Amino acid sequence: MTELPSQTDRGGRAVRWWLMTIAALIAIMVLVGGATRLTESGLSIVEWKPITGTMPPLTERRWAEAFEGYKAIPQYRELNAGMNLAEFKTIFWWEWSHRLLGRIIGVAYLLPFLWFLWRGTLRAGLKPRLWFIFGLGALQGAVGWWMVASGLTQRVEVSQVRLATHLVLALLIFASIVWTLRRLGERPPCVASLRLKITGLGLLGLTFVQLYLGALVAGLRAGRVYNTWPDIDGALIPSAARLLFEQPWWRNLFDNTLTVQFNHRMAAYALSALAILHALDAVRSRAGTAVVNGAVALAAVIAMQAVLGILTLLYQVPILLGLAHQATAIVVLTLAILQAERLAARQPEWAQQQFGLPLRQIG
Repeated sequence: MTELPSQTDRGGRAVRWWLMTIAALIAIMVLVGGATRLTESGLSIVEWKPITGTMPPLTERRWAEAFEGYKAIPQYRELNAGMNLAEFKTIFWWEWSHRLLGRIIGVAYLLPFLWFLWRGTLRAGLKPRLWFIFGLGALQGAVGWWMVASGLTQRVEVSQVRLATHLVLALLIFASIVWTLRRLGERPPCVASLRLKITGLGLLGLTFVQLYLGALVAGLRAGRVYNTWPDIDGALIPSAARLLFEQPWWRNLFDNTLTVQFNHRMAAYALSALAILHALDAVRSRAGTAVVNGAVALAAVIAMQAVLGILTLLYQVPILLGLAHQATAIVVLTLAILQAERLAARQPEWAQQQFGLPLRQIG
């Protein structure tokens, strides 16, 4: 007779499914956010109403009020003057969908979390991690409005620095969930060299740097200029006078479209080279099937992402290529998280401490 799973085991599986659902929703939200940016829809809602803003305009009068609010900001006056109500509705629905997804994720995280706490499913070791992730999610809502507010008075678009902060925080939440999810499964300890472990963590860190740089490129619309490859502005390496003409010099890292795109390219080359070296090292050192497969898969997807990035640049960021580039970036990040976690110091008893299960029941 098949042994029925215990109540505790069922609770552990429910927690894993819950975290996987939240991670998937965050990935979808990042893509919707990318579409919102590419369609220049992010400033179409000029108020932050966390509760009442859940409902869209339902009458013509409400639509007219929302449109009048948009007409009052610089983006409409300088970029979209003459836009009609039907065109406004198109950009409104992108931004509204993005915000609605944020609310859905908040509810989908908090309610099951409180249920698991009430049922006693979560042990002490897991609770602080999940509270920390919840805190990051609450902060993300505030950061989102902080970003939108930057484009409502003095600018025709949101600050690229705030946009990059908003994106990286979302992906940090995603990474925290994926890492925690992986640690809930018991696996044999990983035997790998210190060099492999360092390069695995280096790939994860450099991936975050590249994601931040990519968000700066998107925020400045820098992908729609210097649309040649491998040269940029007529050279493989532009002159210092062009890269660093703003004062103080560090402003070029955030405000100079040439410097921002150049940095994004250089980080892509560095990430590709490190991924290849990591994969070769994993194969040579015979670190184990999972480590080797993870390293090779990561290097392959980074190569595919580089090709997508070049095509996106050459074709001046059409929306489908832009979204494909962003979706692949999420895949790169996911594989980098899995590889870094796989190579991290293993604690086989960790999952047992979370649910109080025998190790053979966790998987």
